[in-house]
Amino acid sequence: MTSTAHPSPTSTLTGSGSAAAPSVNRLRPRRSCLAVPGSNPRFLEKAQGLAADQVFLDLEDACAPLAKPEARHTIVKFLNEGDWTGKTRVVRVNDWTTHWTYRDVVTVVEGAGQNLDCIMLPKVQDAQQIVALDLLLTQIEKTMGFEVGKIGIEAQIENARGLTNVNAIAQASQRVETIIFGPADFMASINMKSLVVGEQPPGYPADAYHHILMSILMAARANDLQAIDGPYLQIRNQEGYKAVAQRAAALGFDGKWVLHPDQVAAANEIFSPSQEDYDHAELILDAYDYYTSEAGGKKGSAMLGDEMIDEASRKMALVISGKGRAAGMQRTSKFEIPEA
Repeated sequence: MTSTAHPSPTSTLTGSGSAAAPSVNRLRPRRSCLAVPGSNPRFLEKAQGLAADQVFLDLEDACAPLAKPEARHTIVKFLNEGDWTGKTRVVRVNDWTTHWTYRDVVTVVEGAGQNLDCIMLPKVQDAQQIVALDLLLTQIEKTMGFEVGKIGIEAQIENARGLTNVNAIAQASQRVETIIFGPADFMASINMKSLVVGEQPPGYPADAYHHILMSILMAARANDLQAIDGPYLQIRNQEGYKAVAQRAAALGFDGKWVLHPDQVAAANEIFSPSQEDYDHAELILDAYDYYTSEAGGKKGSAMLGDEMIDEASRKMALVISGKGRAAGMQRTSKFEIPEA
């Protein structure tokens, strides 16, 4: 699968702008997105051996203000010298309202841009903040001789203004790969009556996050992006983590943050299809290919056991099979051509 190439606002700005989108798959596996403090070499070393699909090295909340300058160089060292095989490599910089952002980006991308997949921008409030990051990345890539446009952007939505602008944010640059829900700052920004990040506020009988999650999901899907759920801070509460992750997975989210190694396996399992569903999806695809072929009678719909399948069934099966293949699953059943 490849993502839709969105017109980049930077291409309309004189003297700068993104070049044509490079041949990079923006839809990378992101079932588990592990947060690692950029100032902690021990954690950075350990993260390389964990089974997370994505690791993001954090210069924002997980990094104290006085530690940020040194942490930039620590991150560069670990990106260049570490073994991140099989992982999407991301750095979360500080948001544009701080004085750290430009130096975060310049230091990390100039120092390790060839070993970096994405920059995560927190607290995104409008499309212009994405445009600004796109422009800065383009300038660095051109200066350093890197492939222009290869480094992606992950946009984190953490307040009401960001949510109301989420569709424009999703379309702001062809670099954008994911839209991420940041629950902690979001809950604070709307004065939600809860101190447990991701849990339902007391006194509200429905799902307080449904509108937020669906808004992010719709913006992502309308632009062929991935939707990622944010962290669950009670890291010892495995059942609580699983419940929140299952909610996001049921809606169609692609993955969730993990803050502790114990959460990685749960995220990978929850955001992968079950073996039964994966096998069934592959059977639908094989059966549909056969029945629509000359040999199968050129049928628009057919029966697979007790189930009628058609083009809509194929599209739904592609989603499940795609997730299963990305997770490295192997099918345990095979489509048998029916006897005449």
